[in-house]
Amino acid sequence: MAPNLTVVTTIVALPFVAALLSPLIYRVLGERTGYAAALVAAASFGLLVTQVGGHGTVRASWVPALDVGFQFTVDGWGLLFALLASGIGVLVFVYSARYMHGEDGLARYYTALLAFMGSILGVALASDLVLIFLFWELTSLCSFVLIGHHTDDAESRYSARMAMVVTVGGGLCLLAGLLVLSVAARDALGRVTFDLAAMIANDEAMRAALRESGLFVPALVLVVVAAAAKSAQVPLHFWLPNAMVAPTPVSAFLHSATMVKVGVYFIGRVRPLFLSPEWVLLVATLGLLTMVVGALLAVASTDIKQLLAYSTASHLGLMVAGFGFDVVYGGEAGTFHLLNHALFKAPLFLVAGIVAHEAGTRTLDDLGGLWRDLPITAAVSGVAALSMAGIPPFNGFYSKELLFEAAYEVAHEAGGLAWLYPVVATVASVFTVVYSLKFLAMFFGERRAPVADVHRPPVALVAPPALLAAAAVVVSVAPQLAVDTIVQSAVEATTVGEAHLEVGLPTHLSPPVAMSAVAIVGGVAAYPFTGRLAAVIERGVDAPVPVRPSGWYDWLVSTAAATSARFGPFVHNGLLRTYVTWIAAAGSLLALVGFAATGGVPGVERVGVPLSVAAVLAIAVLAGVAVTVASSHVVGVLTLSILGFMLAIFFILASAPDLALTQLVVETLVLLIFLLVLQRLPSFYSDVRPLVLARDAGVSVLVGAMAFASVLLTAPGPDADPTSVAAYYAEQAVPAGGGTNVVNVILVDFRAFDTLGELLVVTVAALAILVLVTMRTRGEETVGDSEEGPIPDGGDSR
Repeated sequence: MAPNLTVVTTIVALPFVAALLSPLIYRVLGERTGYAAALVAAASFGLLVTQVGGHGTVRASWVPALDVGFQFTVDGWGLLFALLASGIGVLVFVYSARYMHGEDGLARYYTALLAFMGSILGVALASDLVLIFLFWELTSLCSFVLIGHHTDDAESRYSARMAMVVTVGGGLCLLAGLLVLSVAARDALGRVTFDLAAMIANDEAMRAALRESGLFVPALVLVVVAAAAKSAQVPLHFWLPNAMVAPTPVSAFLHSATMVKVGVYFIGRVRPLFLSPEWVLLVATLGLLTMVVGALLAVASTDIKQLLAYSTASHLGLMVAGFGFDVVYGGEAGTFHLLNHALFKAPLFLVAGIVAHEAGTRTLDDLGGLWRDLPITAAVSGVAALSMAGIPPFNGFYSKELLFEAAYEVAHEAGGLAWLYPVVATVASVFTVVYSLKFLAMFFGERRAPVADVHRPPVALVAPPALLAAAAVVVSVAPQLAVDTIVQSAVEATTVGEAHLEVGLPTHLSPPVAMSAVAIVGGVAAYPFTGRLAAVIERGVDAPVPVRPSGWYDWLVSTAAATSARFGPFVHNGLLRTYVTWIAAAGSLLALVGFAATGGVPGVERVGVPLSVAAVLAIAVLAGVAVTVASSHVVGVLTLSILGFMLAIFFILASAPDLALTQLVVETLVLLIFLLVLQRLPSFYSDVRPLVLARDAGVSVLVGAMAFASVLLTAPGPDADPTSVAAYYAEQAVPAGGGTNVVNVILVDFRAFDTLGELLVVTVAALAILVLVTMRTRGEETVGDSEEGPIPDGGDSR
């Protein structure tokens, strides 16, 4: 079944339309706006269900010249992610309607949450790189608003800024990576395009083009860094636990089921493009490292949401590691765990909200024995926590078993240090069992809170996590049903070659089964020593190492702020001369670096200058040097005019009489105006310092080098076919220039650029003269001072 453009566009657009209308809806419905938002999410979910089993791409043109369009691809991988976002969105909106009772800023809250859901659906279904990037950044923007929902709380503002810096910084890496992919597509597909679906369909050609151009590793690193920032991978994991200051529904939706999985989703999407030994080394290692670090920090956590945040980072590492392994089990593990993790982690966050709402605390040391007061919540927690621990037959066990199989198979084939993969995966799973049992102790451990302090939650709070737990039970009892319904098609979209996923309880002993047994038995045996483990981990966290959640981020931010405070006044000192210096130097330096990076630095062999032209240019150079050592204003202006007239002669020799005439007119006018105002200028400004001279000389050389290189690179070489340029103009005159003939286009369109340059020259000259005239009343005794003090650069004006 082919997808329908109208249906797919409606799926993505519906939440955005509802977001725009949210302030009006809130005026009518008040706190019941959450139920209206749930209906919107349900509508998107229902439309997505109609697309299950379909596969194809729909497109509407946007920027035809760059082959950019509103392009959406419907396949199993995108549908799985989109169904999770909209389905869990329904439950989160219902939960929010009750949980956010009495909160301020609810109109803003529902607007941001709806826009966020639309952005996630856009990321899941878009297959144009430009469109993916726009939706990607929208998720960061909405997350910033939602994390900082409590605008009067300093911690909320701090955490929102932290999440914004990390995720948007990753977005810049994504932008660079996508541009690299588009460059490779030009060589692989024969056209400039941002069509990700076409790139994946031609994955072998894309890999060959990236390697031939030397861009494979840069593109790989840029994409992985962007995904790591979004999905809280080490060392960019620290923003996720800080984001737990957001309301609990936000944590359940953004930071367990959707936003943090955007990076994982994109890694799965581009996996066919990059699958290689470099991919395995970088992605699998990164994922397993995050899996261990997140599990250790979760064991040491004392706050419910903090424990769940670190455990989320750990399970995201599991998914990333799965996609990192270049065996079929790896893609299966990453894909299946995306579903399983959403089904057990989202209810755990909602349970944390119930406990905080009814017991009045989120501190684990103050909670225990809550199953008597919250029996349904305790049952939900039991199912979800055992799934998180990977205990059979709960759903988390099946996808973790697939990861063990992938790690073992890669180690068995590669040998050597690759055996660290299954070892690290097993160790991380031991700690996963420990923190899962630590969470369950809140309900089934020793009672610590008086019964009178715990209230029964309303149905609107209990029903959403209960439904998610029920879905987890269904997958646990019939995992193959879930695979056949949606997971298998998602696996096919992220795997190179054929893959048929079959899951079930193991029937015989194998290395992956032994790894699971070691993880479970080891975790249960280590649980009594949780306090000692937490103390050891805390000592490690306090050390200034990358595992520390946010210490080095604070140091970087404070250092950058202090440096900016010192550097700012140096750059922005109110002097026009300073601004021009920084702009000219920075622009020229960037241009030269760009020429060098692209191999475009001109060689001497391209320069072919006739003797007459060389003589004229030599006189012009001498005149330019003479201007700097002129003994008076009159001598300097006259010498400068020699330089201008030499340029006019150069244009004549270069067969450009119109430019020569323009140059002569401008030069004559400037010379006359300068001579008219010379009598009103002071004869002496101030002593010029050597450092100022050296700086100005350096900037002049830099600008000159940039202009020289630019001219040589843009001008045709001596061996160029002169008819090729004329042929290009003749061919493009009417379609590109909009004229009726070649002459018309040259006179009207292309000549306009030359006229613009001439006007710019006259304008600059007029500004220079205006500055000189406004200084005419300054005497030698005051000309070196400004209102705030002496001008250090020798007579600069503001």
